[in-house]
Amino acid sequence: AALALRRVGELGSGTYFFYERMLNARMQVRRRLETGLREALIADEFELAFQPIVSLSTDRIVGAEALLRWQRSCGTGIPPSDFIPVAEDLGIIAPLGAWVIEQACHAAAKWPADMVVAVNLSPVQFETPGLVRIVADALTASGLSASRLQLEITESMLLHDNAVNLSILDQLSELGVSIALDDFGTGYSSLSCLQNYPIQEIKIDKGFIRKIEFDSYSVKIVRMCVELARGIGCTVVAEGVETAAECQILRDVGSDLAQGYYFSKPLKPHDFEVFVAGFHNRIVENNV
Repeated sequence: AALALRRVGELGSGTYFFYERMLNARMQVRRRLETGLREALIADEFELAFQPIVSLSTDRIVGAEALLRWQRSCGTGIPPSDFIPVAEDLGIIAPLGAWVIEQACHAAAKWPADMVVAVNLSPVQFETPGLVRIVADALTASGLSASRLQLEITESMLLHDNAVNLSILDQLSELGVSIALDDFGTGYSSLSCLQNYPIQEIKIDKGFIRKIEFDSYSVKIVRMCVELARGIGCTVVAEGVETAAECQILRDVGSDLAQGYYFSKPLKPHDFEVFVAGFHNRIVENNV
């Protein structure tokens, strides 16, 4: 009964759910994840991967998004979509998120001085007291300029406590950190977020990008997003770019930046540095 009630809570009010053996299996998986996460923090099983962000006007890598990866000691990789929600429920996401910010800053400090590192903030992490201090300490310890750190938030994080959220974002902006609105276009309050909060960049959700090659309506939506961003002084990043055709369409509509498997999958820190050097060398050779 307790498991069925928990499932109702996940599905939302106004519904019901009969107990099934599947629920017990789900609970066992959940408990293994919880135990594994606690062990992973002690065993240092987490690592970062970096996915390049490319300028569509210069074809140069201008930065990367830091992505958290969990590789078990047994060699099994756990997808972020599986462990991040559990880490949030357990409260582990706060120390884990602080570690990500710290490691991302240290890694980016080794990159060319014009490259930025973007770090995702979870809703729980955003509400954690001391976030601004965590960011400031990571910048100081790494020596990374605040202007080279970007924090990505989703609009769902800004739906409540407007005064508190605005205060946090203002403090981060005062440090010199830039703020990006991730998954733009997937919620109902994106426009109010752009109006009310200090957003410098919007990231167009990959759900729109994957359709632009075959759907003229999606092209129009992306074009409007680009024009809107330009009008309020925001930079635009297209996420999930996978083909040359998508890349060309994004150039045509005026997107500033892009990231996705067309350029590279997420790479380990050393592999990313090698990739950046090779990527830029190829550009120089082609121009010559």
